[in-house]
Amino acid sequence: MMGLTFINALVFGVQGNTIRYLGKDTPLNQFLAGSAAGAIQCVICCPMELAKTRMQLQGTGEYKSKSKNYKNSLDCLVKIHRKEGLKGINRGMVTTFLRETPSFGFYFLTYDYLTRQLSCEFSDNYIIPKLLFAGGMSGIVSWLSTYPIDVIKSRLQADGIGGVNQYSGIMDCVKKSYEIEGLKVFTRGLTSTLLRAFPVNAATFATVTLFLMYMRSENPIAETGPALQQPTSM
Repeated sequence: MMGLTFINALVFGVQGNTIRYLGKDTPLNQFLAGSAAGAIQCVICCPMELAKTRMQLQGTGEYKSKSKNYKNSLDCLVKIHRKEGLKGINRGMVTTFLRETPSFGFYFLTYDYLTRQLSCEFSDNYIIPKLLFAGGMSGIVSWLSTYPIDVIKSRLQADGIGGVNQYSGIMDCVKKSYEIEGLKVFTRGLTSTLLRAFPVNAATFATVTLFLMYMRSENPIAETGPALQQPTSM
């Protein structure tokens, strides 16, 4: 939860400033700005998800007989750093980068497209449900675009908990996972992820958009354009 606070602040800030730097609010620039935001937030996202994965797995399943080594997420990262250094707490960084960069590009592109198609204006009586729908669908599209990479990322971050590394790298993980479970391995957990993605991203985008609209309420509404343009002008 603490990590998400910094991630969302970083993502929307970088995306908005990148749009301003690019000069024009076009679909391509929306994708590029979102991709830039996704790439930069990996420095927080990767260690955060590593700690989450390790905390969720310790004391369960094949690790049930193992003693619980971590008291909390911070303790987890500290102990991993002591044992493996920066390389350890950045385990899975490459796959996180490969997932987050295009994922956030599609994330903001989808939101931009849907809010324009739905004609989201501040004066619209139905603006809140429209923003919720656009944000929720953006979350679903972003996960669908890169979910197989997320599966590999999670497996690499969980690797070595029991003291033995199963995978020597990304391609080795892909190969062994496919050989054991087939193509279905790359969609494992997709349903629960999408069920979570819709409400989470619906709330996130609607909150950011409405907050920025409120902060700019002194300006004429007609000059601000579609609701989507609010978060991209941070």
